[in-house]
Amino acid sequence: MKRVVVTGMGIWSCIGQDLQTVTENLKQGRSGIGVRPERKELGYHSLLSGIVPRPDLKPLLDRRLRNMLSEEAEYAYMATREALNIAQLDENYCLQNAVGVVFGNDTSNQSVLASYLGAVGAQNTFMLGSGMAFQALTSNVAMTMANVFHLRGANFTTASACASSAQAIALATMLIQMGQQSIVLAGGAQETNDKSMIAFDGVNTLSKRNDDPLHASRPFCKERDGLVPSGGASALVLEEYEHAVARGANILAEVVGYGFSQNSTPLGQPSAEAEYEVMQRALKNANLLPSNIDYVNAHATSTIAGDIEEAKALTRLFGKSQIINHKSPMISSTKSMTGHENWMAGASEAVYSILMMQNNFVAPNINLENVIDEAKDLNIVRDSIYTPINTVLSNSFGFGGTNCTLILKRI
Repeated sequence: MKRVVVTGMGIWSCIGQDLQTVTENLKQGRSGIGVRPERKELGYHSLLSGIVPRPDLKPLLDRRLRNMLSEEAEYAYMATREALNIAQLDENYCLQNAVGVVFGNDTSNQSVLASYLGAVGAQNTFMLGSGMAFQALTSNVAMTMANVFHLRGANFTTASACASSAQAIALATMLIQMGQQSIVLAGGAQETNDKSMIAFDGVNTLSKRNDDPLHASRPFCKERDGLVPSGGASALVLEEYEHAVARGANILAEVVGYGFSQNSTPLGQPSAEAEYEVMQRALKNANLLPSNIDYVNAHATSTIAGDIEEAKALTRLFGKSQIINHKSPMISSTKSMTGHENWMAGASEAVYSILMMQNNFVAPNINLENVIDEAKDLNIVRDSIYTPINTVLSNSFGFGGTNCTLILKRI
């Protein structure tokens, strides 16, 4: 199988809108969570959100192109721009070579609602314009990134809830391993508007710590009371190793393994068994043992059941009693700082993990005061640790039971 490496990255998130800022905030354990008081008028019980600024695209794109972009595609544009720049893939290269694109995105709620309300208000669907037809598509992000950046290769959208963008990276890796593509842009995008999380608030999954947003996301902590929604976009340029070397690209990391599983539990109920299986499959795919993993970027979203089931799975695989004569891997959930970035989380956490590898540190699991009983046998990092890490396992477990694990390695 062909080797697959990362040659470019970009991000637009609540903890920074460029790689340098994000790296510093990860090191310092700074939260990007705030309050959106306007949500109260919609009946939200939780007013918490990752605060992600909307980019000003007027100096960058003409009006026709801007009208095609959903909110999450605006974020994806900024992340892709940074990733392609770091990978040194300019417009001429993309026009002359078939670069693929696979993005994870599972909703475009605001665009769909805007189309409906616009038609109702005007009493004439012709008044909506063609831009709304494109914005309302779940495939809007992959479609518009291909159009704007002239990416003429394979084009897919993965829609698998919180596993969407991890699966996008895995699928892009497969395309390169099979020789279908030499370069693929892979990533994830998530809208953060007031319409995006109404249903999740309605099923009581969100934290209600409205008076203390910086401490609201508390993965693995006994005092957690739900996840904090967030979003933005992240993008990675994946490339066949020999191709990257031949064009003199700067190699940031290697994707060495991936795994998939599906819960057999009722929808919405996490499964430690399925989570254990997906990590085992990723390790087998990478030809690695649990003792080879230096750091685990846990999925842990700060939900009551989710953190418990993942802790059980991690303990079964990485607990101190499972790895003889070897230090258990360091574990943290970057969601303690970012909140749950949903459809973009798998890709953003791949970016966060690579930044840690590049800069020799492990980001902390902040807000962890009293660790849950199920995680007491795990090496959870509460403060930044400065140490080389060579191999990272990153979990993404989707609402509805679809799971994906990625393994990344330092070159």
